[in-house]
Amino acid sequence: MSTAILTGPPVPGSSLEGDLRSLGFDVRVANGPEHTAALIEAVPGTERVAVVDPRFVGHVHALRLALTDPRFPTAAVTGALTAQPAGRAALTGAVLAVSATVPAGAGAVAGDGVVDGVTAELEARGVSVHHPELGSLVAAVPSDAEERHRTRAAVEEVDDEAVRLRSAVKARDGFFTTFCISPYSRYLARWCARRGLTPNQVTTASLLTALVAAGCAATGTRAGYIAAGLLLLFSFVLDCTDGQLARYSLQYSTLGAWLDATFDRAKEYAYYAGLALGAARGGDDVWALALGAMVLQTCRHVVDFSFNEANHDATANTSPTAALSSKLDSVGWTVWLRRMIVLPIGERWAMIAVLTAVATPRIVFYALLVGCALAACYTTAGRVLRSLTRKAHRTDRAAQALADLADSGPAAEAVARATSRAARKLPGIAPLASAAVGAAALSATAAFTGFGSVWTLVAALVYAATSGLAVARPLKGALDWLVPPVFRAAEYGTILLIAAHAEVNGALPAAFGLVAAVAYHHYDTVYRIRGGTGAPPHWLVRAIGGHEGRVLAVAVLAFLLPADITVALTVLAVAVAVLVLVESIRFWVSSQAPAVHDEGEPA
Repeated sequence: MSTAILTGPPVPGSSLEGDLRSLGFDVRVANGPEHTAALIEAVPGTERVAVVDPRFVGHVHALRLALTDPRFPTAAVTGALTAQPAGRAALTGAVLAVSATVPAGAGAVAGDGVVDGVTAELEARGVSVHHPELGSLVAAVPSDAEERHRTRAAVEEVDDEAVRLRSAVKARDGFFTTFCISPYSRYLARWCARRGLTPNQVTTASLLTALVAAGCAATGTRAGYIAAGLLLLFSFVLDCTDGQLARYSLQYSTLGAWLDATFDRAKEYAYYAGLALGAARGGDDVWALALGAMVLQTCRHVVDFSFNEANHDATANTSPTAALSSKLDSVGWTVWLRRMIVLPIGERWAMIAVLTAVATPRIVFYALLVGCALAACYTTAGRVLRSLTRKAHRTDRAAQALADLADSGPAAEAVARATSRAARKLPGIAPLASAAVGAAALSATAAFTGFGSVWTLVAALVYAATSGLAVARPLKGALDWLVPPVFRAAEYGTILLIAAHAEVNGALPAAFGLVAAVAYHHYDTVYRIRGGTGAPPHWLVRAIGGHEGRVLAVAVLAFLLPADITVALTVLAVAVAVLVLVESIRFWVSSQAPAVHDEGEPA
């Protein structure tokens, strides 16, 4: 249990003690600053401590936001301050510093106002104290009875629960989610909170629902397709609910952020597989379309991730294109139009669900490929323009993040080491040009030569060399963030082309499984970087070959085992999946990484 320490005796008639207990705090009362410091020291170092001014008047949700959010080591509003174990030492030092300024024998009265003094002292010492946005919520420390009366009246004028429900909804979301899901899913989130359900349980329920939807789609019947569409929509409702439940009850966690992110991908790609299986039952082979949709969607996400990481902490980050975007955002209807154009998860799943119910899997994939391709062109073009028109210095952290996203294996690393000195003398466009030339040569060879051709094997070797040259120097150029997406498109696209040309039964489903396993590894890398824990261990990247190593392996398998390519791709997919899943699950379950703060959702 967490402990809340009142810095003096509570004001008669105040509900403060009861409010703190309702938030899960064991309440203790100090008789002055020195006693406050002693009570803090008495609390076990593994527990959260809150220090609260006894005169505090405000909404319970204001206290909840300040004192119970697990994402921040220290947080405060007027009259209330909290520190998790990571911030306990700094809190104790600040309380002792403030107590030293109080005259000896001043007693409990001097404890009034100590909380805001401690907050100021922490910030003066360079401690980052989170101050939650309260909006219309009230958090104040009245100095006399008249002011206290006015503050209480202000509290009564605002519906605490209504504000809490509104704040449970993500501030920036797509049109479909905002207007078709969130108006009622927030109440489902509250229902879950009142019954003690956790966001992770709702996330798991969303995954299971989507898997059942995929199973219905796999039946290949019209009734199955209708059921699949309805279940997919309900899975998305639950997908929105888990985040709203986390915000409503402040149940954030690293594991929860990882589950939510990875399960979204698992749900969507499992549904693609279900549609492909259902189409096959009706005599229509759409596995190439299903794999193409997964490749395109994953590459879109890599563009999002790479651009964001490249500019995460860039300095002098100015761009006329960004200024134009801000101006467009001031016109209400353009905001929603631009959010719909990028086909975010809500619009995308709604389209998939409706088309599944009324059309065929082939139509679903055609619509998905066209929609995602247009969205990819729109977002990528805008980001390229921003990158070319802004004057920004990218940091070593951004360069390292892009290097991690590149996922280079032993072959590319060896080339990078051998060419690092020469690479520094090349023009700024060299990394992207090298990656693009190698990827284009590889893709063209795989597309226009026969299955199992030795030329594809040669092109894979050339690709390994150009990939190494692309990462031979830090990726700090204006367009270097495009290097990881080019690598993803080359690897996934080559696997698709080789499997499609094999004309061997089961080759495309096996390739689908391989790309899914590799894509999981790439998503896992992104979420580790976002969580501040760095990329997966180097031994794992080397063990699964890096992107160029896997391309070379698939080319070798197609050359040596053309008749057994399905078995070969299946074995490779299983090997990659086992390695990345076991290491990933071990990491996220045992990791002490902070909960991911980012509220955004990639397209």
